[in-house]
Amino acid sequence: MMLLTIAALVFGVVFLIGKEFADGAARQDEALNDRILIVAGNAVPKNFRQLELSKSFFERVFKPLIARFSVLFTGKVFTRYQERLQETLQQAGSPGRLNPGEMLTIKFFLLAALPFTVFFFVTTGMGVIFKVLIIIISALIGWILPDIYINNLRQKRMALIQKDLPDTLDLLTVSVEAGLGFDAAMAKVVNRFENPLAKEFGRALQEIMVGQSRREALRQINSRTGVEDLQIFINSVIQADQLGIGIANVLRQQSDAIRTRRRQRIEEQAMKAPVKMLLPLVFFIFPSIFIVLLGPAVIQIIEGLSK
Repeated sequence: MMLLTIAALVFGVVFLIGKEFADGAARQDEALNDRILIVAGNAVPKNFRQLELSKSFFERVFKPLIARFSVLFTGKVFTRYQERLQETLQQAGSPGRLNPGEMLTIKFFLLAALPFTVFFFVTTGMGVIFKVLIIIISALIGWILPDIYINNLRQKRMALIQKDLPDTLDLLTVSVEAGLGFDAAMAKVVNRFENPLAKEFGRALQEIMVGQSRREALRQINSRTGVEDLQIFINSVIQADQLGIGIANVLRQQSDAIRTRRRQRIEEQAMKAPVKMLLPLVFFIFPSIFIVLLGPAVIQIIEGLSK
């Protein structure tokens, strides 16, 4: 009975972590905006209790615990893996503001907690071989589940950036041709749009304001997004800045090139559609058609032969 109670508690903790981790990314923007307004002097400062309660349950309770245990996974053993994980988290939009060590802590916790929970709730009455097999499978699921969640966020964010890139480049082009500098044009994008790409431009502007060079700030956008078309555009802007080429012409050419690549990408997907439809067509649609067309004839032949 005690083991069942412990397993139920572990299952509840895993459920709460997953739920709060999913909701934390939506709530953190509101708390961050409150802090920005306080610093800018446009809002009445809250006391410490109100600021803490404005955070999500995940940030107030589980995040400090995860941060303490993350010290165990910040050594040299996981250095290369943490570098890849850091890049993935950045490209996913830094959900929950987790660092690689905290992400590894969550992965190891699920690696241990999920098999423990499954062992007491699923494997009852099974043989030893099936129990071991299910525990191994649940451990693998617990290890890769955070990666699946982060990669899903990463793919969605990259798709949004890819989708918003042509309109953003059009606004940059119009703003620069109207006489604005490139930094002022990026500020126009930040004020006009509310999407991941505009947020990246806003972060680059903040880095420029604190003393970082424009080239380095733009290169940081490449590492935080991972979108190929955006990387080509930023590299072209950096090269134009180095060579002294007019930025307006570069923006116009890149805008046309990106729209051309997007049209080619859509045409490529359309050409792949018949090949993708071949498998369900052969294994699901054709047999049904054959049954409808040849079924009555087969029945009549069988009846004729049986007489």
